[in-house]
Amino acid sequence: MQNSKSSLSLIGGIAFLGVILRVPFTTLTPVLSDIAKSLDVPVSSLGLLTTIPLLMFAIFSSLAPKLAQHTGIERLFTAVIFLMIVGSAVRIFNLPLLYLGTFLIGAAIAMLNVLLPALILVNKPGQIGRYTTFYTTAMTISMAIFSVIAVPIVMVSSWRTLILVLTALLVVTLIFWLPNNKNNHKLQLKEKNQTTTSVNLWKNKLAWVLLVFGGLQSFLFYTGVTWFPTMAQDAGVSPELTGLLAGVYTLIGMPFALFLPISLTRLNSKQRQWLMGGISTLGILALILLLFPTENFFYWLLINAFVGLTVGALFPYLMTTFSLKSSSPQQTAKLSGMVQTGGYFLAAVGPIGFGYAHDLFNSWLPENILLLILTIIMTLALIYIERFEKIV
Repeated sequence: MQNSKSSLSLIGGIAFLGVILRVPFTTLTPVLSDIAKSLDVPVSSLGLLTTIPLLMFAIFSSLAPKLAQHTGIERLFTAVIFLMIVGSAVRIFNLPLLYLGTFLIGAAIAMLNVLLPALILVNKPGQIGRYTTFYTTAMTISMAIFSVIAVPIVMVSSWRTLILVLTALLVVTLIFWLPNNKNNHKLQLKEKNQTTTSVNLWKNKLAWVLLVFGGLQSFLFYTGVTWFPTMAQDAGVSPELTGLLAGVYTLIGMPFALFLPISLTRLNSKQRQWLMGGISTLGILALILLLFPTENFFYWLLINAFVGLTVGALFPYLMTTFSLKSSSPQQTAKLSGMVQTGGYFLAAVGPIGFGYAHDLFNSWLPENILLLILTIIMTLALIYIERFEKIV
C-alpha cells in the first residue's frame, strides 16, 4: 500500500503526464502557416505534424504492454519522457529534424496513452475515476492554454521559441515523475493461475466496435484541432481570433475532464449510453452547421464549442472505458493497446487527408461531409458498445 508521500508523487506525476499527452505536437497547429512560411513548404504538407504522432500511436501501442512487462510501468514512463525531451529539442533545427522529433514524441506518447489506465488500475484500483480525472483535466487545461499562447509567442519571437518552451515543460515533467520510480510495477501479461489460452482481442467483436469508436473519436478530434483554425482563416477570421477558437475547442471540454470519469464509474451501461450518445449528438449538429460556412466569428465559436464539448467528453470516456470494461490491469493494458493500435491508424488519415483533399477539391465541403458521416458512425458504435457491461 502506498503512503501519503508516494500518493502525492503519483498524483503530481500523473497530472504532468496529462499535460504532455498532447501539448508537444497539438500546440503547433495554430501556427502551421508561420512554420510553413519559415521553412518554405506548403502548409498542407505540415498536416504530417499531427499525422505522424497518430501513426506512432498506432505502431507502438501494441508494444507498450510488453515493454512494461520487462521494465515496469513507472520506469518505462521515465524513459519515454526523456525520449520526448530529445525529440522536442531537435525540432528547432530544420525540416527533417522537425519530422524526426515528431516521430520520437509520437512513439513516446503511445506508451503513455496505453499504460496510463493500467498504471491507475494497478496503483489505485478503487479510485479509477478520480485518478483518470487528474490526467484528463490536466491534458484539457494545458492544451487550451498552449493553443491560446502559441500565436502570441510566435508573433513576439518565433515558432522555434515556442518549441523550446514545450521542451522546458517536458523537463519539468520528468522532474516531477522521477520519485515514482521507487514504486515500479512490472506488468504481468499472464493472469495468475491462468489455465486456459488467453483470448485474442483481435477476434473479439466488441473490442473491434470499441476500436472503431476510438479511432473515429480521434479522427474527429485531430482533424478539428489541425484544420478548424485554417478553415476559419479561409472564411475570413483573423489569425489571432482563430488562436482563441483553438483555445475554446480544447478548454470547453474541461468540465467533462473534471467530472466525467468519476460519474461514469457510478452509472450503468444504459445510463452511459444515453449520456454519451446525447453529447455526441452535439458534435453531429455542429458538423451539419459546418457545411454552410461564413466569416462570422460567433458561427465559428459555436462550431468549436460544440465539437470541443463532444471530443472533450469522448476522450475521458474512452480512457475510463478501458478500465470499466476489463477485469484486470493486464486486460486493461491489452484492450487499450489493441484499440489504440488500430484506432490511431484510422485517425491518422484525418489531418493529412483533409489537407491534401482540400488542395484537390479547392474546398472544405467534401471533407466536412465525410467527417459528418464518420461522426454518426462513431456515435452508433458508442451506443452499441454500451449495451454490454464487459468486453473482456
